[in-house]
Amino acid sequence: MSGPEKVSVIIPVKPGGEVRALALLRDLDYPADSWEVIVAEGRFPSLQRNLASASASGNIIYFLDDDSQVGNDFLRRATACYADPDVAAVGGPSLTPDTDTTLQHSFGMAFVSPLGGGGMRNRYRKSGRVRSTGDQELILCNLSFRRDIFQEFGGFDERLYPNEENELMERMVKCGKKLIHDPELAILRSHRPTLTAFCRQLFSYGRGRGEQTILSGIIKPITFIPSLFILYLLCLPFLQNPVYYLPLLCYLFIVISVSLYHMAISGRIKSALLLPVIFPFFHVCYGIGLLRGLVRPRHKTWSGNDSAVSLKKVKEFGGDWQ
Repeated sequence: MSGPEKVSVIIPVKPGGEVRALALLRDLDYPADSWEVIVAEGRFPSLQRNLASASASGNIIYFLDDDSQVGNDFLRRATACYADPDVAAVGGPSLTPDTDTTLQHSFGMAFVSPLGGGGMRNRYRKSGRVRSTGDQELILCNLSFRRDIFQEFGGFDERLYPNEENELMERMVKCGKKLIHDPELAILRSHRPTLTAFCRQLFSYGRGRGEQTILSGIIKPITFIPSLFILYLLCLPFLQNPVYYLPLLCYLFIVISVSLYHMAISGRIKSALLLPVIFPFFHVCYGIGLLRGLVRPRHKTWSGNDSAVSLKKVKEFGGDWQ
């Protein structure tokens, strides 16, 4: 009988940044000789993750963010899914901690709502059972890969950040590989602390989707709805007939209705009261970002100081923490 899977946990961090994820990893319920932790310090996460995976010794690589709060059984749950040899990737959702502020919980509600997160909302909530899935339900702050398959596909496309994991998983699914979402394989991770930071996040997500679309040639029509909404708003002042305002009135009605729904089911009335403001910011920032990514994709190569990455194994297989 073979032993547990060997796992390399990989955490990218900005230069000099704090790796809060390490605190809970120290109490992990997994054989000490079967996992290691690699911290990759640098300025471009796609590159950091690729270089760390190339130096990893585990046959499973597990990507966390520097603030991912894991459960002590998360490696056992994840590796159990790899008993199926066709599985290439396993991940779970990122949930809002109870300790987050009223504003942060409002952001969390927007992400789990069909009006906000849409088809990606299961990245931010526990829903259903362990299942085969696509890239829309998996999130990189809580995502593992079979290392040989990750390397076979060339890892992440370093021209992308964010959305590098989506592009990679799209290629995997296209080649018949299986992706698994386990709702119980959840982490806790705080949302952005301010509205400004939240808007930057949504702009970045939209821009990443636009850049991914240019690279992959795969068009997902639903992701273009916020951008079409923005174009509609820009045209509205030039449309004389009042009937053209009906879509805007319908949008406002839906926003208010969904906000009331979240108020009723969440028990967080103050957070839900902010949603009529949060949803428009969500859609406009994502839509502008997507248009920017389509029209002026960055797709830059990285050199000099940007490509400098420092790798440190803070825990080796069977070794002590450093």
